[in-house]
Amino acid sequence: MKEIQFDAIVAAVRQMCIRGCTLADPRLLELLAAARRGEDNELADTILGQIEENARIAAGGGDESQRRPLCQDTGLAVFFVETGSDVRIVGGELTDAINRGVAQGYRDGYLRKSVVGDPVRRANTGDNTPAIVHLRLVSGDGLRIRYAAKGGGSENMSRIAMLKPADGIEGVKDFVVNAVAEAGGNPCPPLVVGVGIGGDFEQCAILAKESLFRPLGDPSGDEFYAGVESELLGRINSLGIGPMGLGGSTTALAVHVLTAACHIASLPVAVNLNCHSSRHEEVRL
Repeated sequence: MKEIQFDAIVAAVRQMCIRGCTLADPRLLELLAAARRGEDNELADTILGQIEENARIAAGGGDESQRRPLCQDTGLAVFFVETGSDVRIVGGELTDAINRGVAQGYRDGYLRKSVVGDPVRRANTGDNTPAIVHLRLVSGDGLRIRYAAKGGGSENMSRIAMLKPADGIEGVKDFVVNAVAEAGGNPCPPLVVGVGIGGDFEQCAILAKESLFRPLGDPSGDEFYAGVESELLGRINSLGIGPMGLGGSTTALAVHVLTAACHIASLPVAVNLNCHSSRHEEVRL
């Protein structure tokens, strides 16, 4: 049985929050640069350049004390956690450690606290907790923690539908493209588009969100769905929404599809969007 200290998890989560909100993913920067090379719209090219400059400024020139958030909306803290069956947390509970790490990270990183404790009465909790935590028990003695900062602008554009099986893959693709078209500039494109297909009502939405953790631009390991992703990316970029919704051919940088088994009478599909910052971090303990 492997023992992992409560305080080690707190420290790891604290650092994840700060890094995730201030340091752009190198793969994201590569996709932005590639998008600029293929962008014919002058305004879109300028905006993509500003997004790249924003990432450089946020990184603080390599000086950790000079880092700044990539965006003022540092989002809900969302975690996907895989804990091995041979792991024991010493000194406290796992979710408590995650929430304490979030509170410290958002305090020490001067990240905006965006969580209200009640959805109607709207009192801010003051430390960006509680986090959203999805736990999964796996074999082995490892602890894998994945973090994403989900801002309101992109999260509010999420969509889910319970399609009929007869709608098929064409119905799924139309739903995804229409969801992005309706979102327009609200989620701060260029986007990473997460698509969940299958499961049931709630699993479908979780699949869409989890798909966003795949390394950016990596196609699905299933050749059929890799083709769906490629087609969807082309259709989405042909919408002309462009960076920040001001026109151009770069509305999305990637589309990620994740699937699960479902009921014979159902075809659930969900869309979850990441803004151009696409903020996420991962640690293994």
